[in-house]
Amino acid sequence: MKVLFAASEFSPLAKVGGLADVVGSLPLTLKKLGVDVRVVLPKYEVIDEKKYNLKLVQEGIEVKIGKIKEKINLFETEIGQEKLKVYLVENQKYLSQDGIYFERTAFCGSFAEIQRFLFFSSAVLFLFSNFPWQPQIIHLHDWHTAFVPVLSKIYFPKIKTKFLYTIHNLANQGRCNAKEILGFFGLKGDEVPSLKERQGEDLNLMQQGILNVDFLTTVSPTYAEEILFKSYFSRGLKKSLVYRRKDLKGILNGLDTEVFNPATDPCLYLNYSFKNPELKKENKIYLEKKLGLNVSEEAPLFGLISRLTFQKGVELVAKGFPKIQDFDFRAVFLGSGGPRYEKALSDLSEKFKGKIATKIGFDPKLAQEIYAGADFFLVPSKFEPCGLTQMIALRYGAIPIVRKVGGLSDTVKNIKIKKQFLGLISKLEGNGFVFREYETEKFAKVLKKAISFYQNKKLMSKLQKKVMREDYSWEKSAREYLRLYEKL
Repeated sequence: MKVLFAASEFSPLAKVGGLADVVGSLPLTLKKLGVDVRVVLPKYEVIDEKKYNLKLVQEGIEVKIGKIKEKINLFETEIGQEKLKVYLVENQKYLSQDGIYFERTAFCGSFAEIQRFLFFSSAVLFLFSNFPWQPQIIHLHDWHTAFVPVLSKIYFPKIKTKFLYTIHNLANQGRCNAKEILGFFGLKGDEVPSLKERQGEDLNLMQQGILNVDFLTTVSPTYAEEILFKSYFSRGLKKSLVYRRKDLKGILNGLDTEVFNPATDPCLYLNYSFKNPELKKENKIYLEKKLGLNVSEEAPLFGLISRLTFQKGVELVAKGFPKIQDFDFRAVFLGSGGPRYEKALSDLSEKFKGKIATKIGFDPKLAQEIYAGADFFLVPSKFEPCGLTQMIALRYGAIPIVRKVGGLSDTVKNIKIKKQFLGLISKLEGNGFVFREYETEKFAKVLKKAISFYQNKKLMSKLQKKVMREDYSWEKSAREYLRLYEKL
């Protein structure tokens, strides 16, 4: 079976968020299951050509954009022991200048960005329509490639390729003025029935993908239910999603457990596993010293690694930690995004010097050090389609503190302690601390609960060993995707 992944990100070549990890690891597992899977993405300027040994394989390929024809060059490389073939599309006008996205938040914010990914979507079709290797299924991801099936119906109506579309985040939809989008391709707007759908004067690229693909998935079972039955989560697309509900399935994301492995991770000060979790504290001490925090084995260390957007619950963090200022704790925050969120976390580190450290930006090495050093990991999201950070945290023995939404609900269960006669602990259930309401007081309460739990060192060690043994690899989910491919 021949499957092509088309996406805006791919780890390790071009990464901003969890999308890159999914597109970088799911194909590797599928390849092990016997699928001839390959990946295509834009050849951004930030991609290190020499590091990844990119080779030019075709040049001067014509791509039609309305009445204009643009030319692209095709590069390829192979990733990992599985030698996953990755194609990169080069075009200086639309794809190969600057970084991956134009906005710090990674949310669509300009027509220039819309143009970039509309051109990429068109390039994928023109490239693989006459390519020696012909995909039977093109697996599309998020708004960036959602217009591919529309263009396919217009330019290649006889194509036999099937389209599977995975929604990673409904909040980022690729919405823009319909006249500008249609004008870019020289379309009237009646070529495909779905093009008549409007949100005000806008055309919504994600909606176009939902209405035109053969099958839809999203990245956790709970999120699939939320977007069908709760308007807040569907972000204006409930009608279209309900229309396609028979063709929608939630499949939980997984992790590349070879990359995210505290026993072999080269970024860590000291490697460890569930067999010797006591070594984790050495990483904690190292991290606290590195970031100028007051070192203390008695105070728990909270970690947060996130895009700083309205989705991620930054307000709860900014308002919640002052409410526990009388408790002994340490905290490390890493991320970038909206200026007001960056300022809110930076202000916390100024107010609580020695207790809180904030690093604005993306630092992959520091991120791994935080997973390894943190006792607890914060994911207090307003909504969370899946979330990978809580699964990485579990792998590294950092106990997640999450809100009960989306994939967080599917992966983190509230801790319960069952006791026998004389108060002896017989069973420890769950793997994290869960709260429901999006309220500062509720968040502060669960922080206090975690601090209290941390004081019982034997119980904390038992929990760390337990969560580090849990399996969040791609194996099970990849087989679900394989069954979908076979069905298509």
